Amino acid sequence: MSDAIDHDVIPQDIVETLIAVRDRAYVPYSNHPVGALVISESGTRYAGANVEVAHYKGLCAEASAIAAMASAGERHLHEVYVIGPGQHLCTPCGDCRQRIREFASPETRIRVVDAEGTPLRRYTMDELLPDAFGPDNLGIV
Repeated sequence: MSDAIDHDVIPQDIVETLIAVRDRAYVPYSNHPVGALVISESGTRYAGANVEVAHYKGLCAEASAIAAMASAGERHLHEVYVIGPGQHLCTPCGDCRQRIREFASPETRIRVVDAEGTPLRRYTMDELLPDAFGPDNLGIV
């Protein structure tokens, strides 16, 4: 795994976007707001928050941000940032790890920050989801 503490400096505008989108999450059931920001290969940023619904099949923040990216016609993730409500690691869930894998490359970096945007950990795709099944397993590249 990469450094336990990510010594990269997260640009302030990314931190502000993460905090703002997390604070707009709709989480009446878990009260666990999460925000995500993805940067596509073109450099465009897409943000998303988790959205819960009464039947508990909500949308994760990472899925929300990736959906915005894909809806804009982009297909390649350069970076992923995730922020939760506390000082602990709020890493992508298993479903989101697979979603990230769908659009990631070996160069994609996933960064998890604490509630204030301080870097906690960074991952490569292989570290986040070892031996992942992806488009290349189906001959789609």
